[in-house]
Amino acid sequence: MTNIDRYVAFSTDPQGGNPAGVVLDAGSLTDAAMQEIAAEVGYSETAFVTGRDAGGKLRVRYFSPLAEVPFCGHATVATAVALGDGDHVFVTNAGEVPVRVAAGVATLTSVDPSVAELPAGDLAALLAALDWPAGDLDDALPPRIAYAGAYHPILAVTSRKRLAELDYDMPALKALMLDRGWTTVQLVHRDGEDLFHVRNPFPVGGVYEDPATGAAAAAFGGYLRELGIVPADATVRLHQGDDMGRPSRITVRLVAGSPGVRVSGNAVPIEE
Repeated sequence: MTNIDRYVAFSTDPQGGNPAGVVLDAGSLTDAAMQEIAAEVGYSETAFVTGRDAGGKLRVRYFSPLAEVPFCGHATVATAVALGDGDHVFVTNAGEVPVRVAAGVATLTSVDPSVAELPAGDLAALLAALDWPAGDLDDALPPRIAYAGAYHPILAVTSRKRLAELDYDMPALKALMLDRGWTTVQLVHRDGEDLFHVRNPFPVGGVYEDPATGAAAAAFGGYLRELGIVPADATVRLHQGDDMGRPSRITVRLVAGSPGVRVSGNAVPIEE
């Protein structure tokens, strides 16, 4: 029988954060079995540790209820905390991701991020699916597509109220995201020099919205650095999940000379 642990990532309260399933011994499971387990668990992602190589690196795969995803930040944090304090290296479909755990806090270092222009047609389609007027966009945070293990378009608005009232066309956004290979959409409102409120629709994973999205946080960190919005050495805070009633707190750290983005957060077990 497969043992499935359940953790909340990016919160110290099991009622907050983003739940993740964690299977630490999935070496005997087929792809179909992992997909079935992820669907039964029903969280936005379940992580499966399918093996360990001679050097101690862990092969980790991530499944949403509908499909495998190349990388998942919150399930990485949950899995690393479940493994215990120390240094771990996860070999994911997106590449190697080092994770350090101390006292229930995991810090992952993403694969090298990249940022690209968001084509005008894709921007128009995104705005239509979100029912957002272009006039609400924040010119200081221009639309882009960012990557740090998975692809996420980034849209920022000037109004916190606009972000709070998210009510998107799920079929339309899902179709667009599937066609473009986007994992979530990072929706942003800046609330000070180092604080951002974010929301992440995730229809391609079979859920309306993610309460905390570590992969998108890493991509967003790369975006902030690439566009010169923050210094090369910077720490920013992301508040996510508040509008869903599952507050999540994500710390993003940029280190000059280090291409990977560091994403930190707590994880705690969910008691059955």
